[in-house]
Amino acid sequence: MSSIPRLMQGNEACIEGAIAAGMRFYAGYPITPSTEIAELAAEKLPKVGGKFIQMEDEIASMGAVIGASLAGLKAMTATSGPGFSLKQENIGFACLTEVPCVIVNVQRGGPSTGQPTLPAQGDVMQARWGTHGDHPIIVLSPSYVREAFDLTVRAFNLSEKYRVPCILLMDEVVGHLREKVQLPDPASLKIINRKKVDLSKISIYNPYQDYDGDGIPPMVNFGEGVPYHVTGLIHDITGFPSTKPEVTEYLITRLMRKIYNNIDEIVEYENHFTEDAETIIVSFGSTARSVIRAVKILRSEGEKVGLIRLKTIWPFPKKAFRELPSTVRNVIVAEMNFGQLIETVEAACEGKFNIFGLNKYNGELMNPDEVIAKVREVNKNA
Repeated sequence: MSSIPRLMQGNEACIEGAIAAGMRFYAGYPITPSTEIAELAAEKLPKVGGKFIQMEDEIASMGAVIGASLAGLKAMTATSGPGFSLKQENIGFACLTEVPCVIVNVQRGGPSTGQPTLPAQGDVMQARWGTHGDHPIIVLSPSYVREAFDLTVRAFNLSEKYRVPCILLMDEVVGHLREKVQLPDPASLKIINRKKVDLSKISIYNPYQDYDGDGIPPMVNFGEGVPYHVTGLIHDITGFPSTKPEVTEYLITRLMRKIYNNIDEIVEYENHFTEDAETIIVSFGSTARSVIRAVKILRSEGEKVGLIRLKTIWPFPKKAFRELPSTVRNVIVAEMNFGQLIETVEAACEGKFNIFGLNKYNGELMNPDEVIAKVREVNKNA
């Protein structure tokens, strides 16, 4: 049975989704505009037998989340701006050691301290490439309060299934927006837990051995009686460091392919009015809310405009652009930054369409009138 409808903030929906997904450990450091997530975690986790720790800084927060996950708990942290930068080294550690965890980034204006209380979408590339080296990552982006709940659950499921950090890339508008929300019955949710190894069927447990051939090694939690080594150095299947070229190539290839071989299952996006569109707008997060309003207004005036709303940003949904109809001539990338996603969209379009950017980075939400004006400008000049 679904819950009673509630007026709920996006940050609150996020923590409700995390607990519903099985999160039982949260470590964080308060930072605007994500602070409500930490506050609610501190209030709600003890009621379900979970643990909340306010750490001394963002670096320690990410380290604590990794440790809790290795011990068997579903773990999450939340941050914004400078805090997300500080977490990057440990996010890389989690990528290489394949530790499931969820990182929420409620984006604000930057760089540096920037604009703590104002919205932005300037962390798109940092979410993908913020930590050094080739590494796997999954990044989801909600546009609505209810979707903050749904995608938090999905973030935990993907993280647990593929043994990879998953980032929920919200923004200040979605985080602080209040909407009427009816949450689903927890019993109706599909919950995925990490793959465990059956120790009765093996003589020696190698923590990074691909026993099932799917690129995802099964886990044994710390404290279950099987000691093993975890390191941020390149390692072989035993978990111990190696400098052998063949070991390095095998490990990095497996890490990347476990995501790209399952891209159709990981990637989610929505098409709105694309079947006959001549101009397509690509957007995500709170900006997509203004875009869908603009598209509806333009359609009512006879303009053939459509929207691709990205719910998964990384890995990037190239398929969405391969499926576009032959009527499409122009693609506009609308985002609250100086233009971070446009080159990725351009590469996905493979020269088939004219590509334009619609960018706003002054601390204000993009509004429908600005989207409408850009579409009319493009249609007039293209």
